[in-house]
Amino acid sequence: MPLEEVKAQMQAAELAAGRATGDTTLIAVSKVQPLERVEAVLAAGHRIFGENRVQEADGKWRALKNRYPDVE
Repeated sequence: MPLEEVKAQMQAAELAAGRATGDTTLIAVSKVQPLERVEAVLAAGHRIFGENRVQEADGKWRALKNRYPDVE
């Protein structure tokens, strides 16, 4: 599902719940995802990611943080 579609669904859910638009945070889970998929989401503009294994994150994110210094 494209990132913009996910964001639109989140906004609709926020409104349905009576929350302000932008009141929630989308955390993309890059666990066990190939680098190409992670890079595609980065290219689409998303910058907040989650991993659950430090070893996997270290191998994947060290080089990516140089290219995308604002990633969290």
